[in-house]
Amino acid sequence: MRCGGGGVPQPPPLYSHAMGEIGPSQPVENHGSAYALLAAALFGASIPFAKVLLQGTAPITVAGLLYAGSGIGLTAWIAVRAAVRPRARSGGLWHANGVLWLTGSIVAGGVLGPLLLMSGLRQLPAASASLLLNLESVFTALIAWFVFRENVDRRVLLGLLAIVLGGVLLTWPTQLALSGGALWIAGACACWAIDNNLTRKVSIGDPVLIAALKGVCAGAVNLGIAASLGLPWPHAALIAGAGLLGFVGYGVSLTLFVLALRHLGAARTGAYFSTAPFIGASLSLLVFRRLPDPSLLLAAALMGLGVWLHLTETHAHPHSHPRLQHAHSHRHDAHHQHTHDFPWDGREPHDHEHVHEPLTHTHAHFPDIHHRHEH
Repeated sequence: MRCGGGGVPQPPPLYSHAMGEIGPSQPVENHGSAYALLAAALFGASIPFAKVLLQGTAPITVAGLLYAGSGIGLTAWIAVRAAVRPRARSGGLWHANGVLWLTGSIVAGGVLGPLLLMSGLRQLPAASASLLLNLESVFTALIAWFVFRENVDRRVLLGLLAIVLGGVLLTWPTQLALSGGALWIAGACACWAIDNNLTRKVSIGDPVLIAALKGVCAGAVNLGIAASLGLPWPHAALIAGAGLLGFVGYGVSLTLFVLALRHLGAARTGAYFSTAPFIGASLSLLVFRRLPDPSLLLAAALMGLGVWLHLTETHAHPHSHPRLQHAHSHRHDAHHQHTHDFPWDGREPHDHEHVHEPLTHTHAHFPDIHHRHEH
């Protein structure tokens, strides 16, 4: 057994690697659902406060300030982290394909999505637009399943349908007035769905950096549009409030969303994130001191059912892992049995470049960064 330069012995293998195979093992620990639900909670909680900011300020200006607050706040976070942990690694993002995927996600979600949304909002009532925004999770799942070949079974599909139906009940207007603006809103949802799936391709990278780049780009685009339209600039207090709200409700939320993509894949993460409208609606009752109506209670039941179906999902079969070399935060679990060629103090999780040798085994798993295989 080899030791790192610090004299700390490397951990013994957890499983036998005889003939490159591992027998049935316990399910691999996965925090993706917690990341996704917390991301939804932070974003959903920002909705009623953003509504307050919209009083007297153009929506696109508020959106730009929220995105900018996200990008600036996360950039400051990165700077502080670099000062405290100068040797921290950001993961395998900066390769040719990684840059291409990230650029595509920023263009789709940070540039085209907001533009199409603003075009649709000019022609549609807010209630109808809110209803159509539920298409994002549907498009995300469809692209993940049919383009990127993520695994889907009946339980996951039913869970997604229950969550989406709950979102529809939350935003169902008394009169669904659709016009040409509906196509713009649907196009925006499609762009964000593409964004989600492309971000999944780089989710092994530094989630804070990914979220910061998206915030800076989307903020610049939205504020640029607002300036070109000659919209008035809000007062300093509103700018500060929007920036802080954007950092938490957009920046931290998106960071957690990227982590969830790493652990769950795009379809499941998108389904969990669809609970954000319920969280926002529930918090709105407290902020604006209103009583819940039956539709909110029914939506809560449907979303709770959908989340339960996903949390209790079990997907296990014999599968093979090809040789893989990458870097990300990890523990020495069934998929990370390796030694170190540098001083290691034994702390976990830790982040470094490591190699996965070819491996075949059976256990319950999600379509995370180590289980993106065909079925």
